[in-house]
Amino acid sequence: MRRGKTRRDRTVESISLPPESLTDEALSLRSVVIPTSPKSLPRTLLIACGALAREILAIIEINDLTGMALECLPATLHNHPERIPEAVRAKVQAARSRGIQDVHVVYADCGTGGLLDQVCEEEGVTRIAGPHCYAFFDGLDAFASRSEEEIGALFLTDFFARQFDTLLWKGLGLDRHPELLEMYFGNYDRVVHLAQTDDPVLDAKARAAADRLGLRYVRRKTGYGELNDFVTRAASS
Repeated sequence: MRRGKTRRDRTVESISLPPESLTDEALSLRSVVIPTSPKSLPRTLLIACGALAREILAIIEINDLTGMALECLPATLHNHPERIPEAVRAKVQAARSRGIQDVHVVYADCGTGGLLDQVCEEEGVTRIAGPHCYAFFDGLDAFASRSEEEIGALFLTDFFARQFDTLLWKGLGLDRHPELLEMYFGNYDRVVHLAQTDDPVLDAKARAAADRLGLRYVRRKTGYGELNDFVTRAASS
């Protein structure tokens, strides 16, 4: 008898969803292909973390960019960064096999310890600069300038504010072992919500996350930061 698929199997399989059908659950748990132009082969492919999908789509729409396609890996890979480089490589090679040569990676280093850069160099693709998405949303220089002051900060983007339970609370097992809260977050002193949009509902979710962790709440409006520059440059490359 054939055994059922595990959650890890589900992250490997790709599903295709139009932008209007995207859900945070799919972007968290699945590899998602998001068509953004007619069915002809796109000129440019962006391979991104699912946590960035909505922001990338917004940038494409705002700037009226054409000839682009977006494929996202599951945001839950952030809990297993060692899997990110080879997952990206597989996406790049699959794109090349379909005849797409202009490929850009919308991942920061994201805890891969330089291994993602190695894959990008080997595959001949570029990635967005920065240690993590918090830095390129905030601006690399601005984020670095606050590094000492915010050494005890837990950062949330809009996506992570929406998916706090799935990616952090349950992802770290705090729903089953709340006694681990002090071990994980005892050295933190604040939650910094890097807000891409002005949304009172998201602000409330981020504040509730801070309250749940027993941390001070700070909101900083960043917009799309350097992500906007990277996507628009990729479109014109």
